[in-house]
Amino acid sequence: MPTLFDAVSHERANVAAGHLYVVATPIGNLGDLSPRAQAVLSSVDRICAEDTRTTGHLLSHFGIRKPLTALHEHNESAASQALIEQLQGGATLALVSDAGTPLISDPGFVLVRAARAADVPVIAIPGPCAAITALSLSGLPSDRFLFEGFLPAKRGARRERLQTLAALPQTFIVYESSHRIADTAQDLAELLPGRSVCLARELTKLHEQSVVMDAAALPTWLAADTNRSRGEFVLVIGGQPGEPAGNAAETERVLRILLQEMPASSAARVAAQITGERKKVLYDLALTLSQATAGHGTPPT
Repeated sequence: MPTLFDAVSHERANVAAGHLYVVATPIGNLGDLSPRAQAVLSSVDRICAEDTRTTGHLLSHFGIRKPLTALHEHNESAASQALIEQLQGGATLALVSDAGTPLISDPGFVLVRAARAADVPVIAIPGPCAAITALSLSGLPSDRFLFEGFLPAKRGARRERLQTLAALPQTFIVYESSHRIADTAQDLAELLPGRSVCLARELTKLHEQSVVMDAAALPTWLAADTNRSRGEFVLVIGGQPGEPAGNAAETERVLRILLQEMPASSAARVAAQITGERKKVLYDLALTLSQATAGHGTPPT
């Protein structure tokens, strides 16, 4: 009788010719590189890496020696066609980012899309992802959530985007750097007082830390210890309270149907008449849904 999990030896992966393997790598703790990921990286012909030096250190730790090709935001468009030709010629390639799951606020989308267009098989080797890791420990609602990635660097654009996200009922997740965490915390305190926020930093690393507090308290908490502003950050932020989950789901369903037939402004106007929700809130949601459908607002490491 077959079991739930197949018993597979990971000493050597059964990689197939002409396949692209999208491999998740640790976000901090090297112990999180799965046996399957190690086997695939040991078996492919070449590894496409965001930074060959970073990936070189990872491979060296596990005794893996493979040719590396740099694939990052500045060369991905130009390099992808040659990589597709290699795959069509029977090569097996792995795609990794510096940390976490490729494409999630990291390079790789252009290559994967080109592979799909060329009918090249794409296989995911799942593993660490900072956004999901933070959500899982936040204690905030996780049944429906939105991943935003990095917020705009400029203050005005960042605050405008936060206001749009804050109008939605879902929990939302953003990444932030040590250089901007204080400014983003101040924006959250001013724009979303009373909203629960989980701040997680240096996930799976030696100085990992996660706290949950009112957004209004974030700036003071950060300022109390300079170490708290160091590292890489994930912010998990509670959605707009007050609307019953069923109503929120129905409102989104109506808006999705309307967006198939009309632009966002018209869809928001009609949805407001149907649901009684404010047109501005529905318009912001329509823009977010449209961006997600187009692939611009989707899921870091």
